[in-house]
Amino acid sequence: MSEFRIFHNPRCSKSRQALRLLQERGIEPDVRLYLQDPPGSAELRVLLGQLGLAAGALLRRGEPEYRELNLADPALSEEAIIAALASHPRLLERPIVIRGERAVVGRPPERVLALCDE
Repeated sequence: MSEFRIFHNPRCSKSRQALRLLQERGIEPDVRLYLQDPPGSAELRVLLGQLGLAAGALLRRGEPEYRELNLADPALSEEAIIAALASHPRLLERPIVIRGERAVVGRPPERVLALCDE
C-alpha cells in the first residue's frame, strides 16, 4: 500500500497530469476512482481537515448539480454541502492527493508536488 492516495477521474486532464507527476517521481499512489467509489460524509469531514478547507471550496461550480441543488446559497450549512458532495461525487473538485495527514487539491497539478517534499 502506498503512502500516497489520489482521488482520481481518468477522464480529467488535470487528474491525469497530477498522477503522471507523481509517477515520474517514482510514486505509485493508491488510485481511488471516486466516481465509482465515492467518499461518505465522515470521510469527507476527515479529508476537509487534511486539506484545511471548508466544504464549499471542494465544489465544482460548473457541474449541473451545483445549480440544481442551489449550492451557491450562502445560507447552506457545512453539513448540507458535505451531504451534497457525498451524494453527488461529480461535485468533488479533483484531483485530491493525500499523504499521511496532509492533502492538496491538484489545481494546478503541480500543487501535488508539495506532498513529495516532506
